[in-house]
Amino acid sequence: MILRDPVHGLVAFESEEERVVERLMDAAEIQRLRRVRQLGVTSLAFPGAEHSRFAHSIGAAFVMKLLLARLRAIHGALPPEQRVTHELAVQALAAAFVHDVGHGPLSHLFEDAIPGTPPHETWTERIVLDPATDVHRVLRSLDRDLPSRVVDLVHGRHEVPYLARAVSGQFDVDRCDYLLRDAHATGVTYGLYDLDWLLRSLRFAPVGGCRLAPVLAIDGAKGLPAIETFITARLFMFQQVYLHKATRAAEWMIRTCIARAVDVLRRGDVLDSVPRAILAAARGDSMSLADYLELDDGVLWGAMHAWESASDAPLADVARRIRARALHKTLELFGEQATPDGRERALAVARDVARSHKLDPDVYVGLDIASDEPFGGSEEPLMVVFRKGSPRPLQDVSFLLGRLSGQVLSRVRLILAPELRDPLIHALGYE
Repeated sequence: MILRDPVHGLVAFESEEERVVERLMDAAEIQRLRRVRQLGVTSLAFPGAEHSRFAHSIGAAFVMKLLLARLRAIHGALPPEQRVTHELAVQALAAAFVHDVGHGPLSHLFEDAIPGTPPHETWTERIVLDPATDVHRVLRSLDRDLPSRVVDLVHGRHEVPYLARAVSGQFDVDRCDYLLRDAHATGVTYGLYDLDWLLRSLRFAPVGGCRLAPVLAIDGAKGLPAIETFITARLFMFQQVYLHKATRAAEWMIRTCIARAVDVLRRGDVLDSVPRAILAAARGDSMSLADYLELDDGVLWGAMHAWESASDAPLADVARRIRARALHKTLELFGEQATPDGRERALAVARDVARSHKLDPDVYVGLDIASDEPFGGSEEPLMVVFRKGSPRPLQDVSFLLGRLSGQVLSRVRLILAPELRDPLIHALGYE
């Protein structure tokens, strides 16, 4: 199978082990990803961000193919049980391709809209392990243990640790693809880095001198600029794209719209075009896998369009605003205002302002707290190897990443209807 891709150019899956990607391609659960945008509603701020999780999944599988080629070029010094075999390659390619198969509509926001909704990783596991899915049937037809092996890799578990971290880790094929793809689609340059050179810079480093547990590492003589650029690219994409104020406002409004619809249904009112998964949540029942798989961006947009005619006035209004891109405004909080106590006080003032304007504060005012730790934290540190001496953690070698390690990027914003912005600025004394 040969495809053309706007990010990677010619993408080919032609070897026997790569056929797993072609065989999975037509699975209904994979095809559903064509109808789920990679960046949710980011196109409201960056008009080109229309790419799908299907395209990203192909890209992640292709990066895994490139990575496997590099691993095989350098695994000669490893014990045979730690080398990349045909079976391991099939597992890794399949895991890279299906890692996002459980994503709900409009990126991550659906998970937060209804309390108790499982995260997309849980849905991915259910899809891969459920005998009724096409994905499971394809994987099991190749190897009866392949579904469980793929699930382990998606969760970052495997007897070959470096392979698990290549699927789910600080430097994995998911991030390798989405940074380049999101930068391309949004038209920004912040997410660009040198993938080819980064892969070429990979080496194996023993852990504690034991050759039985090798980990992937960076060549200290050649790879530092490449890995620094990779990590800072992700930081800059969060700063400029993923945490963009218009995107965050739209996401908050959609979560509010869905949550309001669930509340309306729980009161016993009737709404049109409610997906079965949301009806189940309103009844307090667990969403079935079949109902969850019926959800995609189009289904959710269609439901919100129908709710513009709801008898519940706030629900109808926020649904209309979303479709018209009449987004709520944001007011960023800094310093004392951004502390836990400060932001709660600011939110209380904003809710009072909403009430004074006869607007429901649960629908027209909110607090958005977004954060990301670009490097470090609880993840196992990337190692750097040199021709002489022991491997060293990346943050100990790179001045830039040493300063960045453990730092948290945080944005705290009030979200409010446009007509409340000026009164709130006055009430907070920002004038």
